[in-house]
Amino acid sequence: MTIIADAQHATEQTIGGRDRIRHVKLSTLTLPLEVPISDAKVLTGRQKPMTEIVFLFAEIATEQEQSGIGFSYSKRAGGPAQYAHAKEIADNLIGEDPNDIGKIYTKLLWAGASVGRSGVATQAIAVIDIALYDLKAKRAGLPLAKLFGAYRDSVPTYNTSGGFLHAPIEEVRARATQSLAQGIGGIKIKVGQPDSRIDLARVTAVREHLGEDVPLMVDANQQWDRTTALRFGRVLEQFGLVWIEEPLDAYDAEGHAQLAAALDTPIATGEMLSSVAEHIALIEHRSADVIQPDAPRIGGITPFLRLAALADQANLQLAPHFAMEIHLHLAAAYPREPWVEHFEWLNPLFNERLEIRDGRMWVPRRPGLGFTLSEQAYAWVTDTAEFGRA
Repeated sequence: MTIIADAQHATEQTIGGRDRIRHVKLSTLTLPLEVPISDAKVLTGRQKPMTEIVFLFAEIATEQEQSGIGFSYSKRAGGPAQYAHAKEIADNLIGEDPNDIGKIYTKLLWAGASVGRSGVATQAIAVIDIALYDLKAKRAGLPLAKLFGAYRDSVPTYNTSGGFLHAPIEEVRARATQSLAQGIGGIKIKVGQPDSRIDLARVTAVREHLGEDVPLMVDANQQWDRTTALRFGRVLEQFGLVWIEEPLDAYDAEGHAQLAAALDTPIATGEMLSSVAEHIALIEHRSADVIQPDAPRIGGITPFLRLAALADQANLQLAPHFAMEIHLHLAAAYPREPWVEHFEWLNPLFNERLEIRDGRMWVPRRPGLGFTLSEQAYAWVTDTAEFGRA
């Protein structure tokens, strides 16, 4: 009986049946941006230029020496709040089977039930949820996209970082040329300034520079009212845009629906929403042709997968916001070919780089997310908290 029990125990250990989480490390770090970033929210006086991004990382280790990393972020206020909430709930992970991601997610939701199921509360859970999926894929020896069941090995990619409003139009055009030369397939520029004539001049200049065949998107960052969005949206029809992004307030599902019905140019929105429930309102109102969820913002991969199923059922296109290191995998597993947004801002945080060529971003062959934290990332850490046994 002892021999049989020992053999069964060894088999269970081999397949990961009885692994347990033994250690969790949370780190908050601040990534400085080379130049202050301005979009329409800055030019309309609603925000100050962005100079840094605050990240929350989770590193999870198990009894069988498996490990995973995940991250969440805040581009302005909110980073310290995410870190504070994560510290309050992280000890609930110790001793859990890391494969039981759904069970763990529910446990963490209930640990912070009094602060709700959206915003900072679930963004703190997101960092853990993403780390658990990274760990699970590594255990399987698969890239995360392959663990989900990928539809493709690469996805179309477009660059955003070169099209911000602080940059003069000459720089925007030069950055667009550089992006295309580096293998990126599309260009997005910012609009939404108080004077729409300036927006029109910038869009015209970029479209003339790129020619008719290069995919071009514009992003108003929620700075138009319904009348302005409709009038200017009609003007923009001539440019053959892939989409107009966030023309209205992020929570104006009805207004977006009216605009989507009135214009030939597709409407894209969703990046600022922080729960699946808020995205369901967009789907039910037919507010967008392209839905743009952000996994760290809506609570991690677990809710993202739920939302992706709903979006596909509604025949929506997908273009996840920011965090390409995570969203490439999720996009590759979406039934309809999506776009993934390219930002080089996060490159200093990781030792690895994504492969970009032929207008597409390629899924890494490395297991999990396919990234490890760099020495620079650890140098930017401002505080850490650890739970369990190191």
